[in-house]
Amino acid sequence: MEWTPVYKVAALAFLLGIVFGAIGNKTNFCTMGAVSDWVNMGDKNRLRSWLLAIGLAMVATQVLRGLGIVDLGEAIYLTPNFGWLGYLLGGFLFGIGMTLASGCGQRTLVRVGGGNLKSLVVMLFLGLTAYMTMRGLLALVRVNVIDVTNVSLAAGSQGIDTLIASSAGLDNAPVVMWVVTAILGGGMIVYALAAREFRRSFDNLLAGIVIGLIIPAGWYVTGVVGFDDFEPVRLESYTFVAPTGESLQYLMTFTGSTISFGVAAVFGVILGSFLYVIATGKFRLEYFVGGSDMIRHIIGGILMGFGGVLALGCTIGQGVTGMSTLALGSLMALISIVFGSALTMKVEYYLLDEAGFGPALRQALADMNLAPARNGAPRE
Repeated sequence: MEWTPVYKVAALAFLLGIVFGAIGNKTNFCTMGAVSDWVNMGDKNRLRSWLLAIGLAMVATQVLRGLGIVDLGEAIYLTPNFGWLGYLLGGFLFGIGMTLASGCGQRTLVRVGGGNLKSLVVMLFLGLTAYMTMRGLLALVRVNVIDVTNVSLAAGSQGIDTLIASSAGLDNAPVVMWVVTAILGGGMIVYALAAREFRRSFDNLLAGIVIGLIIPAGWYVTGVVGFDDFEPVRLESYTFVAPTGESLQYLMTFTGSTISFGVAAVFGVILGSFLYVIATGKFRLEYFVGGSDMIRHIIGGILMGFGGVLALGCTIGQGVTGMSTLALGSLMALISIVFGSALTMKVEYYLLDEAGFGPALRQALADMNLAPARNGAPRE
């Protein structure tokens, strides 16, 4: 096998994926878990870990961009084709799905490596649905219902810095980029580190720092190591919805396929998690507790696969990688994912009181200050 840029990129994506998987398992890094801790217990430590990862990824990625090392203009997140409906609806559906499936895309892969058979089923349905939405039957819905609402941005990019500079008629775009990076990325880092309890939490700090730095490393791998005048590698970093679907397709057509950054990353995360649980003696098989549990996880996987493709990413793909490019669409998708997840958690909580779905939804919206409280009852 010739050691071409394609294989160099795949090898590095695989190695970084191993680190991602091992750290993800050790620290219990999970966006759904972070939202759950926040919504249900008021604990923001894992949320701060996620925000630290976003902030570090944003700052480091913009340094690569500002120094001219990586040209982020080629990233899918900055396309002027602004898919606002996909970001909002897809993110919302993904948020619901990751709650039903007990974890987002990367957490699903980490749990597969740890022996969780429930997550294996989620991964299969997520990957199958994602591939169907990209190139199969569900692509008809995406192309004819969602993509037709896309808007072409006159600024030529959906980068928040570019949109601000264009709207204000500013010529010095790099200055705007650094200001936006300092406010968003720096603000997230400061917020995360401001809490003493978080600073004393080694695992949460470790997860935020390592995962936050793996994202710009991914940009460097595809943008620099993968650069080739004749056969350039697609510029990308870590995301886990579309690559999970592509990984299933790769396994089925191995002899006629070429491995990509995303596919190698998926395999790396699973292996990294597996190596960690084997080394620490924590490997154990986990099964469904019943038919309803299985159906719930299957639905969650389907919603994550469909919603993740519509939104162009998951809690890592849009929530960290996309955010590192300063893309407005990534911010919209991120907010939609968190909203979908938080709303689902609250609805499920009120359903425990045997309330119907309608009353549970109304009360959940009231708790989030999005609807009046029923019968004048105080909001939580």
